[in-house]
Amino acid sequence: MPSPFPGMNPYLERASVWSSFHPHFISLALEHIAAQIRPKYIVQIETRLYIHEPPAEQRFRAVADLGVKPRLGSQPASGGTATIAPAYVTLGDAVEIERVQSLTVRDREGNELVTVIELLSPANKYAGPDREQYLGKRNEILRSRTHLVEIDLLRGGPRMPPDDLPTCDYCALASRIEERPRAGVWPWRLRDPMPVVPIPLKAGDADAQLNLKAVIDHLYDVGGYEDYIYSGLPEPRLSPDDMTWASQFLPAKS
Repeated sequence: MPSPFPGMNPYLERASVWSSFHPHFISLALEHIAAQIRPKYIVQIETRLYIHEPPAEQRFRAVADLGVKPRLGSQPASGGTATIAPAYVTLGDAVEIERVQSLTVRDREGNELVTVIELLSPANKYAGPDREQYLGKRNEILRSRTHLVEIDLLRGGPRMPPDDLPTCDYCALASRIEERPRAGVWPWRLRDPMPVVPIPLKAGDADAQLNLKAVIDHLYDVGGYEDYIYSGLPEPRLSPDDMTWASQFLPAKS
């Protein structure tokens, strides 16, 4: 069953859903694109790691021992006397490693990197070291002889540069080598149909076409998202008007 929304399904943006949606989207987009351009081109998944460490104050907190002693007259527990440490610490959370995937298109003959396709994640969008890391990689691509396609299916968080993007809920950007510094932009609102995004290839070859709606419909079906994503509200929250509009597409509760 396809997603009931005519465009992007806002319930897929929920944090509890996005962590599985992102890699599944990348895998299905690979199939969708590769079927159009093989055998001349190879489409592969690239994985980028974001390492999130807890704040310094949570990593190690020492608590001085103020002389914990057994009470006078008390008996040791059976099996011997417990050893009392001179100090105690509270261990912080373990380091969190987030894996974010993207697609690369390479020329089969020379293994030349032709196009990078990014689906933005919250780690890319919100201010902090992860966004800076992504922007650094993005700038390297824009200075190279590689096309960049960037897809933003998240209403939350600031947009990527440039700052003069049209007002929209979602957008896709295609930066072709031959058009830089200009880039094509496909903006759309929640209620709009999703665009078909061109995937530029080498000069002389026609673009591949990434049909976002077709990929999401397939993913929605095989991932069984209908079974659980509607148990809460969309994230970020919709306006009252948009929530009323969206309610007509929600599946009936069983």
